[in-house]
Amino acid sequence: MNKLAACARGDIPAELVIHNAKIANVYSLNYETADVAVYGGKIAGIGTGYNGDVNFDAEGRVLIPSMIDGHVHIEDTMMTPQNFAFTAAKRGTGTVLADPHEIANALGIAGLEYMFRASQGLPVDIFYGAPSCVPASDLETPYEELDMNALKSMFDRHLAQHLGEMMNFPAVIAGDAEAWGKILAAGDVPLTGHAPGVTGKALNAYLSSGINSDHECTDINEAAEKLSRGMWLMIREGASFLDLKTLLPVVKVNPLNAARCMVVSDDITARYLVERGHMDEKMRIMLRDGLDAFTALRMVTLSPAEYFRLWDRGGIAPGKIADFALLEGDVIDEAFRVCEVWKRGKLVARDDDTFSIYDAEHAAPVQRVKVKKVPALEQIRVRCTGEVMRAIGVKEGTVITETLELKPKVEGGFVVPDPDNDLAKIVVLERHRDTGRFGTGFVKGLGIRRGAVGSSVAHDAHNYVVAGADDESIITAMKALAEMGGGLVVSEGQEVMASFALPIGGLMSYLDAESVSAELARMEDAAESLGVRMPHPFMVLSFLCLSVIPELRITDLGYVDITKFGKQSLFV
Repeated sequence: MNKLAACARGDIPAELVIHNAKIANVYSLNYETADVAVYGGKIAGIGTGYNGDVNFDAEGRVLIPSMIDGHVHIEDTMMTPQNFAFTAAKRGTGTVLADPHEIANALGIAGLEYMFRASQGLPVDIFYGAPSCVPASDLETPYEELDMNALKSMFDRHLAQHLGEMMNFPAVIAGDAEAWGKILAAGDVPLTGHAPGVTGKALNAYLSSGINSDHECTDINEAAEKLSRGMWLMIREGASFLDLKTLLPVVKVNPLNAARCMVVSDDITARYLVERGHMDEKMRIMLRDGLDAFTALRMVTLSPAEYFRLWDRGGIAPGKIADFALLEGDVIDEAFRVCEVWKRGKLVARDDDTFSIYDAEHAAPVQRVKVKKVPALEQIRVRCTGEVMRAIGVKEGTVITETLELKPKVEGGFVVPDPDNDLAKIVVLERHRDTGRFGTGFVKGLGIRRGAVGSSVAHDAHNYVVAGADDESIITAMKALAEMGGGLVVSEGQEVMASFALPIGGLMSYLDAESVSAELARMEDAAESLGVRMPHPFMVLSFLCLSVIPELRITDLGYVDITKFGKQSLFV
């Protein structure tokens, strides 16, 4: 006997019945008051007259499908998959689509295997993308390169569900054999993209590869064009890069666009998760901005489920897995407070507490190369050889940088930082192969007036990056990173003012969300004491190394600019 069907007919009791629920129906886009019967972790029926082994009275409150984050890098929370899942679950998240290219850059295939092992049996289902760009481009140095054969192996071993974001968009557009080979190796799976500022004929060429989503839009016209060309729009709202309010008009003007739009995190911190939330916070932002509740809800449930071909979730309907959450009130409003959460019919969270259903320890691979070749102070000095130099211009609230041309401040024939004009020196040291190679440049907009801040979280290759107001502080921070094997550091002169070790690949800690959040707050307070005022300064610092985002960036190879197809000199 098919027991699920028998339960649906009412012939046998359900294992769980949610009575008197006001179901938020993302198919009909309205409320439906009914009972929800669950058997074997799936929804058996919706209606009246169901009885169960466990009966829960929803008391007329709103029941929503568990929410889905369509693009996130778990490593950026600095937490293990386990601790990330516990934090996200109590916010009403049931599924995430994660791209593990951070750990892949730092630890290679062993890092991917660790993430997969550590993600089993959690209160949140984690589906991984096969990292398509390790390295992100040939302008930065990872631990090991992952070619098309490595990607095919990931799919053959069922380590990946989709192709991770194809960041090397110039190579795809140019028809590069290696980039296209990776796309072909993925086969018939969702192919996620990364195409900042790509429009017109270049967009046509990018889409001709089969890639059909993008989370890098920051302009409403670009977003509208990509939707019109058949692309799915992933609207990013993370800790530092806030595109939701900018791009939401594309849905407000035509709510039907919600069917091909989803809201994603991309890069998010433990502090953001603890203090603001996860997908629930994105719902609050959309509701406060005046978007219709069901339109907003679809973009964090059914739309990502359909894009990623997860046909068993995204809505509350017979045959779907029993992933749902109960809200505080009887309507979806701006408060949007999640009170109870069920995973496959099991209660996993209530009133901000997550019940541990997973206690296994998964040891992570250790960093296999220890950096010994830290540059000496005199090596990072920059001799002045021109009247105009390039500098990276930071723009708060966006991942995009500017290429600035400035008159250098010179002392004794060397270019020096200029704190009075918010100009810091920045150094990136290759850490995976201990080559001793480093790149040096300058950055405007971080707000550092003295000392230095450094990190081993430096997208995407995750080499050591330090920005500072003087060379001595920079070298102190660099040595501290090498001694820790990775983490965050704040220094002044020869003193390490604060540090936070990240033992898993220099990216993640074993601490829980509250502890990581407290450590990050402590580090940000130390950075603020040096003059840094922008929110999430370590995340902003980390993105200055990402070679596939316009415009000027810095890696262990020096200045690079993807829009100019390669390395750039310090002096114009």
